[in-house]
Amino acid sequence: MENSESKQKKLTCSWIACCTKGFPVSSYKSMQSSESEYDEKEKYHGGDLPESKTAKRKPGGWRAMPFVLGNETFERLASVGLLANFTVFLLTQYHMDQVTASNVLSIWSGLTSFAPLVGAYLSDTYLGRFKTIAYAQFGSLLGMMTLTLIAWVPQLLPPSCNASLGHNCIGPTTLQFAILAIALLFLSIGGGGIRPCSIPFGVDQFDPNTEEGRKGINSFFNWYYLTFTIVLVLALTIVVYIQDTVSWALGFAIPTMLMVCSIVLFFIGTRLYVHVKPEGSIFSGIGQSLVAAYKKRKLKLPNEGDVDGIFYDPPLKEGSIVKKLSLTNKYRFLNKAAIITEGELQPDGSNAKPWRLCTIQQIEEVKCLVKIIPVWASGIICFLSMGQQGTFTMSQALKMDRHLGPHFQIPAGSLAVISMVTIGVWLPIYDRVVVPALRKVTRIEEGITLLQRMGIGIIFSVLSMIAAGLAERKRRASALEHAGPDGVAPISVMWLAPQLILMGFAEAFNIIGQIEFYNKEFPENMSSVANSLFSVTAAGANYLSALMVNILHNVTRGKNGQPDWLTKDINAGKVENFYFLIAALGVLNFVYFLYVARLYQYKSRVWVDEDVELNVVKQ
Repeated sequence: MENSESKQKKLTCSWIACCTKGFPVSSYKSMQSSESEYDEKEKYHGGDLPESKTAKRKPGGWRAMPFVLGNETFERLASVGLLANFTVFLLTQYHMDQVTASNVLSIWSGLTSFAPLVGAYLSDTYLGRFKTIAYAQFGSLLGMMTLTLIAWVPQLLPPSCNASLGHNCIGPTTLQFAILAIALLFLSIGGGGIRPCSIPFGVDQFDPNTEEGRKGINSFFNWYYLTFTIVLVLALTIVVYIQDTVSWALGFAIPTMLMVCSIVLFFIGTRLYVHVKPEGSIFSGIGQSLVAAYKKRKLKLPNEGDVDGIFYDPPLKEGSIVKKLSLTNKYRFLNKAAIITEGELQPDGSNAKPWRLCTIQQIEEVKCLVKIIPVWASGIICFLSMGQQGTFTMSQALKMDRHLGPHFQIPAGSLAVISMVTIGVWLPIYDRVVVPALRKVTRIEEGITLLQRMGIGIIFSVLSMIAAGLAERKRRASALEHAGPDGVAPISVMWLAPQLILMGFAEAFNIIGQIEFYNKEFPENMSSVANSLFSVTAAGANYLSALMVNILHNVTRGKNGQPDWLTKDINAGKVENFYFLIAALGVLNFVYFLYVARLYQYKSRVWVDEDVELNVVKQ
């Protein structure tokens, strides 16, 4: 036992020396290069990999992107084409009031946003990203087919009527609502598998250890968002127009067929992909680290320089894509989980008690999650602002003049195309013009830091809510003075354009910034969790929106029967106050974000100096 512990201490010392002591950049690059050589046949399959056991990784790169981005584009086109007009569908076909429709969408969106946590676990532990995406797409297809069936079969919908003309409309029966819930559940299952894996699967196709690979990853995040944004314009115009003016059944059938195209395109590119095998979920490692740290809470940590042989730090598995993390002093109480005590090691040096002893790698992964949580929380209010374009913005549009010329009327669900066009026009300019120009000034590879990008997005989200409140105040005043029998104000729906443009900029800065931030700041084996965390941000925003809507619906109701802010008749309510309240929360959120951003330390930063890129690791 003594010999084995002595051997383990020597091994631990060598790893601590390698990971914590400073060394020149040239050595760091050399180390990166050597780490990228491993047995490809053990870790990857497909992607036309070489036969040599020590061959350098040759990912699919941009060769695989037509299939990866094409699949994602068609999938998004299908899902958004199906749901962009869904608020209108619930209001006009299911005869729900705007509060009920908002609650249904918020609760379902929250469920869909939490589902990626399960998808990430299955992907990392059992299936891998390729299989998870493959299975999940069939879940989405079943949901779309069910919704198409609902729109096609009259018995699955409440009796038709026209609420705007004062008709007494009957809502859905229990069975009709249950079938709708089943359709949405299938869509949540599909989203739970696709959302956490699509971006990491695309990133897997590039080699982060090469300059070309890093540039490819940086561009991938922007082009990933751009490609489906452009196609979404078609979904928000053509598909929504068909739903509003031709047939809801046909309007739902088209996204369903596009989902079939997405699945086919995904499988066509199978032989070009780099398939990263699952290495096990980090959720168990997180739990073990927290439990072990609690059990050893009474242990005393050694002095900063006196760590030789004290902490458990075995080498990573051979062929692992994960980079070794060194021990840091941030959140030092977690370091106790890696202190070796008697009886915790097997004779061969392996861990005998994983719930009492954890590796340095495990606790540093937990630290990555812990330090990102405060930044993550700031995204909820920002997402809350952008989420309103799918709920109350639609209610506004239905009570405004949507005519373009004497014969054409803009579908309310198509208005989101204004945000999409904003993103589609801005992102290429940002990626090809703004970033290179900023890079020369700041010497930061992304032009500005990811936290700066996210902060700019928060500012735009606040401005969008202020613009939305002012537009609603003008719309309601016009409706009260000049509205016709149907309550439609004689004011152009284009008055909503400023708020939608600002929401587009908020999305282009904050949302894409969040996606890139999580993927770069988490260790490589946590990329699925990183994207799940982004989805949980959306879930938090959706549930907060539902909570606020229900509280305001009850609290703001007048004592003498006066309508509340969010009453069914939007002309009698005061939706602008709801927008201004979100803007005020956004201002407080921005102050909070500035505080947590100043305290945040990046895992790594790439600086540019005289056309030579250097990796500078900060802990």
